[in-house]
Amino acid sequence: MGGDDRGGPRGPAGPCRRPGGPAPQQRPAAPPLPPSWPPGPTRPVRRGTAAPPPRANPPRPTALMPAAEPPRQRVADRPPVQPPRRPPAVRAPRRRGGWGRKLRVLLLVLLLAIAGFGVWVDTSLNRVDALPAESAGTGSGTNWLIVGSDSRAGLTAEQEKDLATGGDVGQRTDTIMLLHSGSSGPVLVSIPRDSYVSIAGHSRNKLNSAYAFGGAPLLVSTVEQATGLRIDHYAEIGFGGFVGAVDAVGGVDMCVPQAIKDPKAALNIKAGCQELDGATALGYVRTRATAGSDFDRVERQRAFLSALVKKATSPATLVNPFRVVPLTSAVTAAITVDESDHVWNLAGLGFAMRGISSGEGVTTTVPIGGTPTIGGQSVVQWDKTRAAALFTALENDQKPTGRALGP
Repeated sequence: MGGDDRGGPRGPAGPCRRPGGPAPQQRPAAPPLPPSWPPGPTRPVRRGTAAPPPRANPPRPTALMPAAEPPRQRVADRPPVQPPRRPPAVRAPRRRGGWGRKLRVLLLVLLLAIAGFGVWVDTSLNRVDALPAESAGTGSGTNWLIVGSDSRAGLTAEQEKDLATGGDVGQRTDTIMLLHSGSSGPVLVSIPRDSYVSIAGHSRNKLNSAYAFGGAPLLVSTVEQATGLRIDHYAEIGFGGFVGAVDAVGGVDMCVPQAIKDPKAALNIKAGCQELDGATALGYVRTRATAGSDFDRVERQRAFLSALVKKATSPATLVNPFRVVPLTSAVTAAITVDESDHVWNLAGLGFAMRGISSGEGVTTTVPIGGTPTIGGQSVVQWDKTRAAALFTALENDQKPTGRALGP
């Protein structure tokens, strides 16, 4: 036991030797290995050559051995921490003139609509050659002759009955007013229709007879001759247009000083402030049932016309198409102007009347000298001195005062 195959005992270490034989030679001890051993696979060394020096490879990190951390920097040596920059937001390219362009287009469309509406109104006006070629009057400022005729044009037989206008027996002027506008403000003068004046080719007669004899041209020339003023514009409106204009603005508020009942004018109203519709308003300005007869009548006409124009030119009416369009249609269908008049002239008339209704102007009647009966009919005679003072002030574009004011 414990022997080799040759029968000799085996030592605990080393090669076996035979008993009694010489001791085996001992090999010299190998030099110590370098610290980085093993460097990896080695190359075979040829005999007679020196072995190459071992490679100095750094130790490989293993999963159990963490990599060495870099030396920490001091706080003072660290660079300042910059917040992360957000990439600039990508904005959609702004369209130049977006809202401004839309607003300009809207204003252009609105202006074109207004211009088109004005052209339509201007072409829809009824025109007549009312102003004479050679005027008999003079003066500064602008003078309008406003006439309310008793024309039944446009009224049906039922409407004539409801409005108590009677039959169309000769067309006459129911209302005559002179509107002067200039540097001294507007002045509205009522001229009684029964004024006893000279009419060319018809001797002396009532003023409204001139319209029956020769229409608007003869009426204008008669007023120019009686007043000495030049008439620049002419406007006439009949019964139907008057009623339509009042209804188009939704009625007119008036304070009636006393109750009036007049079957001839289809009028029955109580005293007090109230809203008058078209039919009631027509009877109110036509009636002669009051004690003052024609003088009360012209005052009512001036007051109502001012109230009507004030409401027709108010912002509540002008910006409301449901009112301004029917109003314009009613006026253009019934109003008659001179051949030279246009819609912008009517706008000037409206602004001048608005000055009257706001109290900036003067309202008066031609000064009256008496109401005699001539040829079996009652007429109105002017006070020549005071009437001359009134018309001289208007001729010089001055505001009449004192004795120049009537009646």
